[in-house]
Amino acid sequence: MMKIKVWGCRGSLPSPGPENIVYGGNTSCVQILKDDLCIILDGGSGIQRLGKVIGPEVKEIHILLTHLHIDHTMGLGFFQPLYNPNVKVHFWGPATSVEPLLHRLRRYFSPPLFPVRLNELPNHPEIHEVGDSEFEIHSLRFKTNYICHAGPTLGIRVTDGEKTFVYMPDHEPALASVDFPHKPHWTSGFDLAQGADLLFHDGEYTATEYQSKIGWGHSSLNDAMAFGRICGVKKLAIFHHDPLNSDKRLEQIFQDAMEEMQPEYKVTLCKEGDIYEL
Repeated sequence: MMKIKVWGCRGSLPSPGPENIVYGGNTSCVQILKDDLCIILDGGSGIQRLGKVIGPEVKEIHILLTHLHIDHTMGLGFFQPLYNPNVKVHFWGPATSVEPLLHRLRRYFSPPLFPVRLNELPNHPEIHEVGDSEFEIHSLRFKTNYICHAGPTLGIRVTDGEKTFVYMPDHEPALASVDFPHKPHWTSGFDLAQGADLLFHDGEYTATEYQSKIGWGHSSLNDAMAFGRICGVKKLAIFHHDPLNSDKRLEQIFQDAMEEMQPEYKVTLCKEGDIYEL
């Protein structure tokens, strides 16, 4: 069995506060639990809390970065296992056409963004560049594809036996489509998400808000549900909540979108601390 635990599902900026107790204020970080594996998707502010509960028995950690926007990397320097010489950390993520992933990570791990440089860590992380790629980490199979978002950005498909989890926290499918949602095969991310048992997908805006934010790299809740429908997913969990939206606001716009779209499959709002089992 593969379990997926949410350590952060807020978009763009951490938003702690009593109005965000239910869905949480930490930015993107998801843990995959499978046997003794420690696999983490994105290093947003939620990774700091995760790092505190990783036990001494864990000697190898894999961190897969969808992209390097600050809300997906801001927690890396505060991830305690990076400072343990007995732990080997692997970073997986996209390069640009002009700059390797290592150089891009060094930019974060350097002043003035962060006081500790990458080469000052007690055990230098191993860097793996991926793009439109397929690879394995122990018993899990991974497929990554570039998807529509500002800068090189990956969607991630994880397969465990016959069960599949797809992670697309930042994605604008309506922008990268000939006629969304009517031509699935011409839609960004379709091949990656098709038939998934569980899809985490960007749903930052209402349909009305999205009209003034086209090209910003994010999706409306309505478009996320339409994308899940054309991909034939079994369950969709809305991710990357707008930092301006309180718990009450999130629940209202979610209900409005559900009434309008009437999805024939299960749709939920991601909550920090949620565990999904596949």
